[in-house]
Amino acid sequence: MCIRDRNSLKHGVTGNFDSLRPDYKKTGLKTWPDIIKEDGYNSAAIGKMHFYPWDARHGFDYRRIAEDKRHIHVRDDYFKKLRSAGLRKFHGDEHEGYQENFTAIKSIVPYEHSWDHFVGEEAVRYINNHSNDEPFAMMVGFPGPHDPYDPSEDFHVPIPDENSMPDPIPFCDHDKKFAEAQLKNYGQDFEVELSPGLFAGQKLIPVNTAGCYIPGGRYAHIASAVMSVTTAKVAGVKNIIACSPPKEGVGAHPAIVYTADLCGADVILNLGGVPGIAAMTNGLFKNPPADILVGPGNQFVAEAKRILFGKVGIDLFAGPTEIAVIADDKADAEMVAVDLVGQAEHGYNSPAWLYTTSKRLAEEVLKRVPELIAELPEVPRTSAEAAWRDYGEVILCDTDEEMATISDEYAPEHLEVQTQNLEWFHKRLKNYGSLFIGEETTVAYGDKCSGTNHILPTKGAGRYTGGLFVGKFIKTLSFQRMTKESTKSVGAACARISRYEGMEAHARTGDARLRKYGFSN
Repeated sequence: MCIRDRNSLKHGVTGNFDSLRPDYKKTGLKTWPDIIKEDGYNSAAIGKMHFYPWDARHGFDYRRIAEDKRHIHVRDDYFKKLRSAGLRKFHGDEHEGYQENFTAIKSIVPYEHSWDHFVGEEAVRYINNHSNDEPFAMMVGFPGPHDPYDPSEDFHVPIPDENSMPDPIPFCDHDKKFAEAQLKNYGQDFEVELSPGLFAGQKLIPVNTAGCYIPGGRYAHIASAVMSVTTAKVAGVKNIIACSPPKEGVGAHPAIVYTADLCGADVILNLGGVPGIAAMTNGLFKNPPADILVGPGNQFVAEAKRILFGKVGIDLFAGPTEIAVIADDKADAEMVAVDLVGQAEHGYNSPAWLYTTSKRLAEEVLKRVPELIAELPEVPRTSAEAAWRDYGEVILCDTDEEMATISDEYAPEHLEVQTQNLEWFHKRLKNYGSLFIGEETTVAYGDKCSGTNHILPTKGAGRYTGGLFVGKFIKTLSFQRMTKESTKSVGAACARISRYEGMEAHARTGDARLRKYGFSN
């Protein structure tokens, strides 16, 4: 550490250089020794720290000063130690090989009386005196690391002639400008002139073929046909293949077949699970192979999508359905409990979480959820019982901020907010798949018919992605074009950067154009 860093640590305030205003306590400032003292810590500063004035402690309980060659006049603790041994401080120019740009010199006094020995000795003494006492914090500054260690002649490298040095790499802010243009024109085709004669832009082009998996095992997920097929259709996908598992003697659920056709599916496969995913990926049954696979499914469908990712694009890595509810004392316990159970019926491993500042609400929900589950038909009851038993959580928080923080850590797939401070949570929350604001809405609305998509990230993936939307089916592709005149600067920059990277062939592509267009020999 040196200068500002050292002094910021010393004083607890930035940008004050070496001095701390004498009236700092009146201004309300505290040094870090002052702060830790409030928690029962003893503090010490030992060594080279440039305290001004020299006798100032600035909150430290213990202080031993050893200043460097610039301050031979300072009668600090090290000065006194030397004097007691009949020795003195030396200025740098009294040492052979001294260089002014070094802040300290190799000591020419015996080692036992050197700066670093003094500092180390004092630090050890302090530790021995306090190791069995109260907790302590110690700041130690050794002058030694600044010494002008004289290297062997083998390491002497002459300073090169300034005229022989290569030109600096030209600064190029084209990437920054293009990224800014992308942000400004997000979701749109555009072109921008980054510098005279250099144009760059992007085009949004839908994928050619989308494979939409529609679950139909335990439950017939009619809404999943709407969520996947409709979204792909709106995005402009040319070929949409839907796939749903058959039931014995029936085939794919009639309502799923009807809905997929209504939404615009070009092909509907009576096939489910891993075989269905494989069929869409590889273009079986004379269909074009899918460019992207979307849609929810069980753990086998999810794993098949994960394995095939790369050969084919996927919407997201999805696990069991999740619900979280943020609720305060104003929330209706019945509404909260009903909504938790409403998602727990998805499966035995579907988490249901409640974050609340109300102990009363927590207790009422804990009592009511099992009662609501017991009233369900057998299939959903069995799933909900296991989900609540093994994955249900009720977390009691002290503040709204704590609820928001925990929620962002969990990044739940579905997140309901039932509080009196809805707008604050809407602005504050950052990680979730889809947000349901207020008692009036519920996850089931989003699942079935309210308009938002229910194919959403789970297992914390809400930290880095959202759910299925038209953009998942659209490629954002960049392009560029240039005038010959713009090659003068861009070609030179390309060649220079490429050679610094060791990529000579890259550099010559720029060189060739510079020569052809008359900008170099």
